[in-house]
Amino acid sequence: MTEVTDELDDSPILEEVLGDALVKLRIFHTKLAQEGEPRGLIGPRDIGIIWERHILNSASIVPFVRKSTAKRQFKTVADIGSGGGFPGIVAAACLPDHRFTLVEPMERRIEWLNECVSDMGLDNVTVVRARANEMIEAIRGPKANRRGRGGTPRTTPVLDLDGNPITIRHPFAVVTCRAVAPMTKLSGWTLPLLETGGRLIALKGRSAQDEIDKATKEIIRNGGIHPRVVEAEVGPGLEATHILMVDKR
Repeated sequence: MTEVTDELDDSPILEEVLGDALVKLRIFHTKLAQEGEPRGLIGPRDIGIIWERHILNSASIVPFVRKSTAKRQFKTVADIGSGGGFPGIVAAACLPDHRFTLVEPMERRIEWLNECVSDMGLDNVTVVRARANEMIEAIRGPKANRRGRGGTPRTTPVLDLDGNPITIRHPFAVVTCRAVAPMTKLSGWTLPLLETGGRLIALKGRSAQDEIDKATKEIIRNGGIHPRVVEAEVGPGLEATHILMVDKR
């Protein structure tokens, strides 16, 4: 098989944008280039543009996450539908002082994410095999039932998809995601995970404003305020991307 090189492999853009995280993200890049396509994480046309399409694109959320948590004691981030690690793995490498929880329901992708965390030495990441609704239930607290001795209520912990108790108990300062679902669905999957004053930061395409317009009721119903779309830098000379943000009332 012919080895494919990435267009940005030797570009100074990488160090300029990624800084100290570049060393760990080179490990991630190599792993994606070697295993990403056969494991169904990236398409065959992505092999030569992993830096721009996946890593730098994911890193574009970093300044927005940092600004959102600047005044918070607990800098907690949940990445919903982490998949191949976009943007969760990339953001975690760039923000070592933040605590990331990567949430993904597919077992084979959980295996991949755990490998990446191990290979990259990311000690600020927890990987949870769950859907968003299990995480929301876990934050709301264990369910009480009446099967205890003498009628004393017992609590039933919320389980992940492997049957293990989910230990997350507190809402997050930030929730991130990329290409998970339209806002009509995403609002109910993400906004309930946020603490008061928290922020959803979602990587979106050009139709982001249309998504907001169609999801106005869902955003309000789930406690969202001030939905907006901003253009985010990917790197000098590279096409910018779009970030959809919603604050939690």
